[in-house]
Amino acid sequence: MNKFNELLAATEEQTYALFRIVTGFLFIFHGSQKLLDFPKEFTYDLSPLMLAAGGIELLGGLLVMIGLFTRPVAFICSGTMAVAYWMAHGMRDLFPMLNGGELAAIYCFAFLFIAAKGPGIWSVGK
Repeated sequence: MNKFNELLAATEEQTYALFRIVTGFLFIFHGSQKLLDFPKEFTYDLSPLMLAAGGIELLGGLLVMIGLFTRPVAFICSGTMAVAYWMAHGMRDLFPMLNGGELAAIYCFAFLFIAAKGPGIWSVGK
């Protein structure tokens, strides 16, 4: 197991950078769906809260992906997903699998981790 641990430790920074980039990239499409109906039409009413969430998802996802203002932006994205979880999912049922909030929950903690760790390598700003 020692060689396996060494291999993984040697790629830690690159793996984290990929995690940050892919998380931001995927988050962009939640905002683009709300604001631009891309890649799929958004079928709910766009309240001011939903518009704000779409803006945070689109711009926040882009900034996290490129690694610019990573800590504060990721923290805001994390908070947005915590609010989304409790407002849209958490009151339906205790378990995320039953209330449909798994994605909001994982995004919340992924962005909290990114906020704590910072931009890492392959980022525009350190």
